[in-house]
Parts: sequence; structure tokens; C-alpha cells
Amino acid sequence: MLSVRDLQVRFATERGTVNAVNGVSFDLHEGKTLAIVGESGSGKSVTAKTLMNLLPRSAHVSGEVTFNGQDVRALAAAGTKHFFGVQMAMVFQDPMTSLNPVKKVGEQIAETLRYHLGRSRSEALSEAQNLLTTVGTPEPERRISQYPHELSGGLRQRVVIAMALACQPRLLIADEPTTAVDVTVQKHLLDMLDELRRERGMALILITHDLGVAHGRADDVAVMYAGRLVEVAAAETLFEDMRHPYTEALLRSIPRINDPAHQRLDPIPGNPPELIDPPDACSFAPRCDYAHADCLDGVPELSGQLGQHRFACLHPTGGEDSISSNRDTPRSGRD
Repeated sequence: MLSVRDLQVRFATERGTVNAVNGVSFDLHEGKTLAIVGESGSGKSVTAKTLMNLLPRSAHVSGEVTFNGQDVRALAAAGTKHFFGVQMAMVFQDPMTSLNPVKKVGEQIAETLRYHLGRSRSEALSEAQNLLTTVGTPEPERRISQYPHELSGGLRQRVVIAMALACQPRLLIADEPTTAVDVTVQKHLLDMLDELRRERGMALILITHDLGVAHGRADDVAVMYAGRLVEVAAAETLFEDMRHPYTEALLRSIPRINDPAHQRLDPIPGNPPELIDPPDACSFAPRCDYAHADCLDGVPELSGQLGQHRFACLHPTGGEDSISSNRDTPRSGRD
């Protein structure tokens, strides 16, 4: 359904050019879920906004994006009205900033239906109420007459999801859809998205910083670091045999329910790299337990065939065994 090849995004700033996305390539099939995982600033949201043609005009984009054989960038350049929001839709990270604070939520959902599908105002409001019911909103007949500030974070997120689903898109991009909610609501929202995906047969791109969110919900996982994909695999393969040290470090940093009480978390040391004039080397090397001198000799390629287990590392980890063996191993030179 979706094919991305060598996607690159640059932003010109006063300090220099920000290399936000560097050569990202992946495929997504109909009805499947792809999780894009990484720390803040790794390029996940920029990738999603590029797919939806939501970047500022100052962005320089290159590469190829096709959706069912259609050139998405050409559609965007032509100003096609009823593609974005209809064929592809997006759930944004913070519903409080993506919703209009001075319009009732029912009107905001109805606006999508009126613009793209030509519904009358009364028809659109009726469908808006049905959509709120579909996403599990309690008392939907009352909620459509409320403003965003009158709703909880979880309810606002359901409104944003209802808006994205209004035109029954074939691809839904969910950018950190559970950031501002507690873990109980997070589970309900993720379960709801997965159920709607199965019912409607749509594809889903789930963007998150948490590998735990991707586990059990994604068919494939793409791990992103410093604007590049560093590991891509089927979810089952990745969690059983992760090979990139960054993927392992992300999983190690998640608290486990069977850990002893008050055990300290195991964060990734250091900070993500500067994306202005990045070095011609492995970006993760300064933070990596497995780094060797040759890691600084060039940027490792994402090896392997598209659609199979691929990783960009000269000294890959050994999967689950290395997670347990390295959990208590101090990082040399960075204690």
C-alpha cells in the first residue's frame, strides 16, 4: 500500500542545515501495523508529517513516496484536495493543540465530513456523534456540544481519532497517540485503534518512543535514530533477536514488572547527536556499549533485503542473551 524510498528531509536554519531524515525506506502492506520507534528528535514525527504533506515550505524534501501506485509528493504539489484526510489521515501528538479551542468538538468533526464528503451540516453532526460512539466516547450526544477544554485528555484524544477516521482512510498515522494520558487510558486507546484497524482493514503507522507500546500490536517495527532507520524487522523477529545496540538499549530502559522494588532504571547514557552537520560515522557510537574504532570510519548501511530483518551496525548484539548479560555491566568510561 505505502512505499517509501530514500526519503530525506532538510531544514535550513541560521546555524546550518538540519538533516532531520536521512535516507529512510520502508514498505507498509494493507491491513498491517508498522511501529516507528525512537527517542524524541530521532525524526519519527518529521517522517510522518512528510507523508501527510504537513511540513513548512522551508523544508527540502527528496525521495519517493507512493500510495497504491500514486506519487504522493506529486499529489501534494498539485494541491489535490481529497487525498490527505481521506486516503491518508493522521492522529496528532497533542490533541489540545491540534483542536480548535473556540469551536465545539462536534463542529470540528463535522467540518471534515462537510469538506471532503459534501455532507450537510445536520448529516455531518449526526455522523460526528456516531463517530464519537465508535471510538468509545461516553455520552456522545453531550460531548459534541462541548469545547476541547471541557474534556479530559483521554476524551480529547478520542475526538482527534474520530476526526481522523471520519472519511474512513485506508492508512492512519498515529503520532504518539497516548502521550498525555495515564497507562489505563493508554491501553484502552491502543486496543481501540487496533480493533478499528482490523474492522476497517486499514493500515496503521504507530509512532512511539516506547518499544513496550509496539510489542504485541505491530506487525513490523522500524527503529529510528538520528534521522536514520537503524533496525527494521517483523515484530516477533525483532523482540526475539534484536541486533542493533540502540534497540537493545531502548528495551533495557523500560521498567519490568518482575524487577525488584525500587530498582534503578537503566537509561541510555549521553544525548542524541546534533543533526546539523552530523559526523560521517555511526551516530550511536558515543553512547554504545559495543563501539569499536571502525564505528567511526563511516555510516553503517542498513544491511539486508527490504522486508526482512535489517540492521545498521558493524558489531551487532546477540539478541535476548545480550540483554540479560549486559544489564548489570557498567559502561566503560561513562560510569
